[in-house]
Amino acid sequence: MLKHFLSLEWKSFFRSAALGTNIIIQIFKVLMALYFIAMFTIMGFAIYPALEDMGLEPMATVNKFLIYYLFFDLVLRYFVQKMPVVNIKPLLILPFNKNTIVHFALGKTLASFFNLIHAFFFIPFSILLVINGFSVGHVLLWHLAIMGLIFMNNSINVLINNKDSVLYPLVIVVIAIGAAQYYKVFDITQYTAVFFQGLYTTYYLFMLPIVAAVALYYFAFKYFKNNLYLDEGLAKKTELAKTENFNWLNQFGTLGTFLKNDIRLLKRNKRARATVMASVFFLFYGLLFLGNMRGANRSEAIQIFAGIFVTGGFMLNFGQFVPSWDSSYYQLMMSQNIQYREYLSSKWWLMVIATLISSLLAAFYLYFGWHTYLLMLTGAVYNIGVNSHIVLLGGAYNKTPIDITVRKAFGDKQAINFTNFIIAIPKIIVPLGLYGLGDYLYNEKTGMLFVLIAGILGFAFRNLVFKQIEKIYKTQKYATIAAYKQNH
Repeated sequence: MLKHFLSLEWKSFFRSAALGTNIIIQIFKVLMALYFIAMFTIMGFAIYPALEDMGLEPMATVNKFLIYYLFFDLVLRYFVQKMPVVNIKPLLILPFNKNTIVHFALGKTLASFFNLIHAFFFIPFSILLVINGFSVGHVLLWHLAIMGLIFMNNSINVLINNKDSVLYPLVIVVIAIGAAQYYKVFDITQYTAVFFQGLYTTYYLFMLPIVAAVALYYFAFKYFKNNLYLDEGLAKKTELAKTENFNWLNQFGTLGTFLKNDIRLLKRNKRARATVMASVFFLFYGLLFLGNMRGANRSEAIQIFAGIFVTGGFMLNFGQFVPSWDSSYYQLMMSQNIQYREYLSSKWWLMVIATLISSLLAAFYLYFGWHTYLLMLTGAVYNIGVNSHIVLLGGAYNKTPIDITVRKAFGDKQAINFTNFIIAIPKIIVPLGLYGLGDYLYNEKTGMLFVLIAGILGFAFRNLVFKQIEKIYKTQKYATIAAYKQNH
């Protein structure tokens, strides 16, 4: 039966109407997987000597912070890991035993890269522990217990993946715990480290994570089996209907109508909400560069680069999937008396408003000085004047639909298109090139001015640019409709 299921998966991949896109995505996934495997392996071998050089005991230190490692793994899974509910739909009409379907679906999550990647960190680390005199038997039991905790996270994610009301309060609690530890109010690791250390020092405690992992798998199995019906498990239950008219947008006519649709999408759909959450994380992107830089050591080019990401997080996450967000009703929309200009303008204004909000929220970069914040604002101006148009231009060639009914934060494709990668290059290369040109001709201030002027000119001539983008959308209209009609 397993061979038959794998055969169906193989045929589904190679018979897909989006085979070319699928192959590109798989190549991209393989490259990313190899990158993370290399990173985790390097960390696994490097962490032991690094901790020793810092005067810390490696095993005790890893056990101390293991609670945060596991939590980060759970959060990452929640937003990225593929859920089995997506794959069991086609099997419900076939004469398969329900137990077999559920075991196969859950088994795919057990073989997920999100489970296997941790071995590339813990196996090298365990090898170094043995080499440095730690008991082979105890290290093996500790390693098995850690893998049990990883598979526990896998089952927990399966059970809570579509329940934001569970995850977000948990995130708040853990952030509060982390802040309490940082400010020396309460240190939870004093208690959790005892348990994790006990996984090594005892011969029996390692069984708890393994038993818990098996139990959670059983609960996940029972949950999916009991809900394996088209009219129950896959139907969305609504207990309370809410009416959100956003009447204040009516004054903008057709533009307001499109804006209302997008706002409702962002509020109601988990997949769209994930782009908003990602935009919040982008606000802290600049800290990766600025946190370890002081005064003259800070490069303005790096700060402009950071400013584009900090202020343009929503644009880069939501905007690059225009018009795929509307792929489910794109045919109907194009059959109406709707001007492309109004449709594109609504997306543009949504991205502009989000950029302005991000710019205000990024005010905490004033900690690094007014000059740094002005460079962030320069990136915002460039995003509004230039990158917003590049994003919309890329959408004209985006032929991969987004299924917003998929019950996970990110889909397999998420409208990823090779053309989008090509068009995305100018978003970063052009502003850095303008800055480099100004810096070469005169000084860094001139480079900053060139980027700022480019953004202002882009905004000033937006009507002319919109006309050209609208023409491209019209030439691609029927190809886009045909692509969205196909069932991927």
